[in-house]
Amino acid sequence: MTDRPGIPARELSDEELERQGVHAHAMRHWVFLHGTAEQFRTHTERMLELEQEYLRRHPQRTWQGSGGESAAGSRDDRIRDLVQTFSRAITALLDEEPPATSGAGTPRPDAATAQAALLQRFAEAPGGQLHKLEAHHLARELTSDSHLVARLYRQEPSLLHAERDMRVITDAGRAWLAQHAVPA
Repeated sequence: MTDRPGIPARELSDEELERQGVHAHAMRHWVFLHGTAEQFRTHTERMLELEQEYLRRHPQRTWQGSGGESAAGSRDDRIRDLVQTFSRAITALLDEEPPATSGAGTPRPDAATAQAALLQRFAEAPGGQLHKLEAHHLARELTSDSHLVARLYRQEPSLLHAERDMRVITDAGRAWLAQHAVPA
């Protein structure tokens, strides 16, 4: 059975609510590290909707509904917690660099320049390799194109290849870089 995020959590069966909740928590790490801002926002909204519905149906199964002194069991306390969570998220977004710039505050390069800059980082790295998370992080700093690293694998000839958790520049990648060198 596939997830049906379009169905409001209140309309899900108990079994489906629990299954989607478990799936949402399992996916959280991937969405946090690799998802787009929109995917992260959508995932967060859905996960909170599922959690709140689970808490409404089964308050005694969670610390929030246990009734202990440290529990935030009342409806008002839960609303207060959600408002504080959203307030922190909004503050963090306002503190971010505008999307038209890289993390360093410089204008984002065009696609070819971003590809050359990323391949240059690979070429400069020991053994011509970077950890996959570092590669994706660098790509996000260089361009808003979330598929840059994937395209470097898929194009023919491949400019990168995978060796377990490492991403390695190929001979074809070095040749492409030599033809499209990034100005110093």
